[in-house]
Amino acid sequence: MEIIKVQTQPFNGQKPGTSGLRKQVSIFQQAHYLENFVQSIFNALEDFQGKTLVLGGDGRYHNRTAIQIILKMAAANGFGRVLVGQGGILSTPAASAVIRKNKAFGGIILSASHNPGGPDGDFGIKYNISNGGPAPEKVTDAIYQITQDISVYQSIETADIDLDRLGSVKMGDMPVEVIDSVTDYAELMETLFDFERIKQLFNSGAFSMAFDAMHAVTGPYAKAILEDRLGAGNIVLNGEPLEDFGKGHPDPNLTYAKELVDILYGTNAPQFGAASDGDGDRNMILGQGCFVTPSDSLAVMAANAHLVPGYSQGIAGVARSMPTSAAVDRVAKQLGIACYETPTGWKFFGNLLDAGKVTLCGEESFGTGSDHVREKDGLWAVLFWLNILAVRQQSVQQILKQHWAQYGRNFYSRHDYENVDAAQAKTLMDELEAQFDSLPGKTISGARITFADNFSYTDPVDNSRSEKQGIRIGFADGSRIVFRLSGTGTAGATLRIYLERFEANTDLHDLDAQEALADLIQIADELAKVKHYTKREQPSVIT
Repeated sequence: MEIIKVQTQPFNGQKPGTSGLRKQVSIFQQAHYLENFVQSIFNALEDFQGKTLVLGGDGRYHNRTAIQIILKMAAANGFGRVLVGQGGILSTPAASAVIRKNKAFGGIILSASHNPGGPDGDFGIKYNISNGGPAPEKVTDAIYQITQDISVYQSIETADIDLDRLGSVKMGDMPVEVIDSVTDYAELMETLFDFERIKQLFNSGAFSMAFDAMHAVTGPYAKAILEDRLGAGNIVLNGEPLEDFGKGHPDPNLTYAKELVDILYGTNAPQFGAASDGDGDRNMILGQGCFVTPSDSLAVMAANAHLVPGYSQGIAGVARSMPTSAAVDRVAKQLGIACYETPTGWKFFGNLLDAGKVTLCGEESFGTGSDHVREKDGLWAVLFWLNILAVRQQSVQQILKQHWAQYGRNFYSRHDYENVDAAQAKTLMDELEAQFDSLPGKTISGARITFADNFSYTDPVDNSRSEKQGIRIGFADGSRIVFRLSGTGTAGATLRIYLERFEANTDLHDLDAQEALADLIQIADELAKVKHYTKREQPSVIT
């Protein structure tokens, strides 16, 4: 096998964000761009020669081309074998499951998650370590440093392989196994959930659901598990993965999953609805005329985990990202278990999961998961809810109302201002931070501010420190407003504003969240001059 060494030059801006490197497809299509980053990954790793790499993506445009490039580079760099999903497809949680089951050295996942696809859309790449989770900051920092000085990458000259044909072939001297994308993941789900009880729910004749795969990666998984193994019937919408996601935006929220929302809020609605995103790691949960916020979803899961076989012996603890509401904190306190608050980014949960400190974790950005893999997992969350519904024999709305009656309701909403001018967004954040000393004790619109800070986190496992993870403004009644600039977009900046208020009075639990949070929305605009700096009267997305 002849190894080819290709001379190259660094590209600016190849710094991984919270979920790897994401850029527009046209940027990744530049000569040497992808190769530079992949070689930087390999150069940052040690002792991987002869070991197994897992490779797959969400099927978006450029996925197949990128996989062939990476396979040749993996062979040239000395990997022992590569496991690649059939058709180049592996959902992000399935890739984590495959890494863990096969004790692989690591994996490369090709996805820009919930970002739009197609030739004019986005592409992404990230490296996952041997525990199946995203590489920690020390690894991504090392990768970035190498991208700034890289001068050569290695590949081999050989024909592409057939990604659609299951079985083992050689890429140079390196075996490549094209594996079924669904099997390992589906088998793992059967070990966690009571499939027989869920089957009975579907067979009862009194329960139906709709699942929107958004023409993204979870279509084949949902059909194999929900329709075939659980007998749910023909319930998968938009189930065929498409390179451009059917020209849709594969983000499972009330705005971009409107087709599903209309079904669940319409006449003769099914009892349950769910959606997942581009790479299968996010989820949205709906009941008849009822939306479950991701923060509430995590709290309900924690409170009902004992009803699910895989968690029936109890959960060690829970973790949530800082912007996620404190609803799960109240459950943890009542259960007498630990609750951790981390920065945004699933990699921050990895150490807690590996150390056995937590079992369930979640983010307000429609991501929940557990210690079964080291990624958030959309379809897993759907199965978790189905298991709860099958045992409790109640509606989604009944379960939510009983939960709020027991723990109180954390009214919560996120306002996204997408693709705003990056310089203006940064100025907004800088000016807000400059007020920190003067804000505590100040009263705005009748609300007294008690603290203002930029969230920092010390990992309780390895003592690593993460600074400036989001601006928090806290009020005397326990309400809070959080401001963050997102690291998952590829154009301009996305300003996210998170609003939260706790309400114990059950008479007020049926209020619309935007109504319950109206004064905080106004205060946020006054504090940060949101309309002024974004040049927007309304957010792009409200969840």
